[in-house]
Amino acid sequence: MDKIDKKILELLQNDGRASNVEIGESIHLSAPQCLRRVRALEEQGVIRRYAALVAPSAVGLGVVAFVALSLDRDQFKQVREVEKVIKAFPEIIECFTISGDFDYMLKVVSHDLKSLSHFLTDRLMQVPGVAGVRSMICLEEVKPLSSLPIEMEYL
Repeated sequence: MDKIDKKILELLQNDGRASNVEIGESIHLSAPQCLRRVRALEEQGVIRRYAALVAPSAVGLGVVAFVALSLDRDQFKQVREVEKVIKAFPEIIECFTISGDFDYMLKVVSHDLKSLSHFLTDRLMQVPGVAGVRSMICLEEVKPLSSLPIEMEYL
């Protein structure tokens, strides 16, 4: 990946709807050259997908929570089955395996605290292999999802 590819990625992260003409003009490439580079980045899996970022509160999802989840050690052989169930819950919008006292960190959205409680108690904690959860309610979003620092310099 060269500097031109990195610049294309920066531009697309800021405006995923930018046309190849617009991107090309910004980096002094023709639209066909730009299109070839974008397609190559897509085929290589560098560009995962394109999406609109929707404000949760605008669609009635007023609660965001981070949920640390631990698995039952006796049933750890079922880890992939637990992951399939986690992926199927639409309330869970991000999931990471983590080190430390818990096995996963989930980002969960919900309409309100009551529906979050229902989801955690009646659905997530009922998944076979789940030993426990610890939830942390987000009070305020300080820095929303942002672009990756493609050209980050280290001192």
